[in-house]
Amino acid sequence: MHLARFPRVSLGHFPTPLEPLENISRLLGGPKIWIKRDDATGLATGGNKTRKLEFLLADAVAKKADVIVTQGATQSNHVRQTIAGAARLGLQAKALLEKRVTDFGEDYQRSGNVLLDHILGGEIVAHLPAGTDMQQAMEEYAATLREKGHNPYVIPGGGSNPIGALGYVACAEELLYQSSERRLRIDHVVHATGSTGTQAGLVAGFTATNSHVPVLGISVRAPKAKQEENVWNLASRTLELLGVPGELSRHAVVANSDYVGDGYGLPTEGTLEALTLLARHEGILLDPVYSAKGMAGLIDLIRKGHFRQDENVVFIHTGGAAGLFGYRQVLEHV
Repeated sequence: MHLARFPRVSLGHFPTPLEPLENISRLLGGPKIWIKRDDATGLATGGNKTRKLEFLLADAVAKKADVIVTQGATQSNHVRQTIAGAARLGLQAKALLEKRVTDFGEDYQRSGNVLLDHILGGEIVAHLPAGTDMQQAMEEYAATLREKGHNPYVIPGGGSNPIGALGYVACAEELLYQSSERRLRIDHVVHATGSTGTQAGLVAGFTATNSHVPVLGISVRAPKAKQEENVWNLASRTLELLGVPGELSRHAVVANSDYVGDGYGLPTEGTLEALTLLARHEGILLDPVYSAKGMAGLIDLIRKGHFRQDENVVFIHTGGAAGLFGYRQVLEHV
């Protein structure tokens, strides 16, 4: 796939571990579950955005940017990791936060990722209401920076553009190598899908290598049709960037939006069950927004017989445990 031709900076510890979830697999009595520990990248508590940022921030450096501008929800893992990556490279980081969730009081607004944003040296330049066109808001803010003589580099929410998706093309390659080393047949890859970059990169990576491992994204926000359309568009653009010919099959992109619940960032009963099961049976922390919602979907699908007992399912842990502290009101009662 010639990933080496794209600039990349080293921000994380790769490859991340691929481990069996022996206790959970036994507890559920379904397929054998493996976990890809992208929470263990090492950049400011880790997370899946580190992979994307290795390519995005390398592009920013190549374009001689002096300030990084990005956006996300209040408890954004992406914003926290972007600020950390920028700090590593000596760049300023400015972020706009969207108030998508207002249910959890002062803890949600000030602790968790928000506190880490401050400690890491990022500047939160605006707290905007839910539904704001965040991309437009970033572009307008970047324009004011240019007027002041800066050279800003704008990173979309979740790092989800073709350059960022290259991080999960690399992850697909990494998974294939690890499974080959273990002589492990990967029958399914499951993860939480939101801004689409993780799923699009995985789909593009498995397509470009002709491995065609099925990827199932458990949506944390958008309805199924919209999520699949968004992922397909980004995966197609990523394959184009890679120089892979041909049109991506629509069947290669599958999302399940049955586990969104009341909305983005609002944990369901299944989310809380998944979070506590992994914590108390495997010693692994999930987050209420992404990874626990994705795991909730996987657990329910196993219980419904969606996977065969002889299959191997790899769950990609996208990180986010820092956000747990914003959900104290909910989690202290589980």
